[in-house]
Amino acid sequence: MDIEQKQAEFIDHFVKQASAQKGTALVSVIVEATSHPSLFAFSEILAVPTFAELDGTENSEYLEVLRLFAHGTWSDYKSNSGSLPQLVPDQVLKLKQLTVLTLAETNKVLPYDQLMLELDVTNVRELEDFLINECMYAGIVRGKLDQLRRCFEIQFATGRDLRPGQLGSMIETLSNWLGTSDNLLISIQDKIKWVDNMSELDKKHRKEVEDKVEELKKSISAKKLPTVSRLKLTSEGSKRSTLNLVE
Repeated sequence: MDIEQKQAEFIDHFVKQASAQKGTALVSVIVEATSHPSLFAFSEILAVPTFAELDGTENSEYLEVLRLFAHGTWSDYKSNSGSLPQLVPDQVLKLKQLTVLTLAETNKVLPYDQLMLELDVTNVRELEDFLINECMYAGIVRGKLDQLRRCFEIQFATGRDLRPGQLGSMIETLSNWLGTSDNLLISIQDKIKWVDNMSELDKKHRKEVEDKVEELKKSISAKKLPTVSRLKLTSEGSKRSTLNLVE
């Protein structure tokens, strides 16, 4: 079972669970979902109407935690830790995994120094162990650890939930890409037409040259063709025929 199918099943499970709960009972749903080792998408869970009821209540901080896991990073949590509940170890691990996915969205070569800063890791060995055991083995990223250049080269990364306003930017980017592709296609088609025209001209020119060569051959053959001027019979000891040819 691939990671996308697993995600869909886990999301469906927590959506149903959240839809059947209210008030304080939703807190445990949030903690369980954000601690789940195989769940990395939270926007559909966040969209469940019952969670909106937490806003403005004593449990609203847990709603912020769910929003953080949908769109935020470990650095975001540290910046707002005073207004958020303390995370359990599984939540800390999950948020750091999500942080790697966020960094991979904009850069496919992640320097070790940047990763150590963003993940609160103090040395390269700890960082590489985290990337191998908690990211690559988890199937959320694939890449190469370059110890010489001190960087992580991303080959694949699971996408995160779209942040508010990100959809419009993505649509704009895709529209620009589509426009560029259309222009490139037109340019390619023009080149193909030009090549076809040049091919036809080349064929026409070649035919003209071949016709001229053929005419020249016939002309030369006609000039060199010998004609019979006379037939003379001679007898010198024995009879023989001599055919005198004159150009």
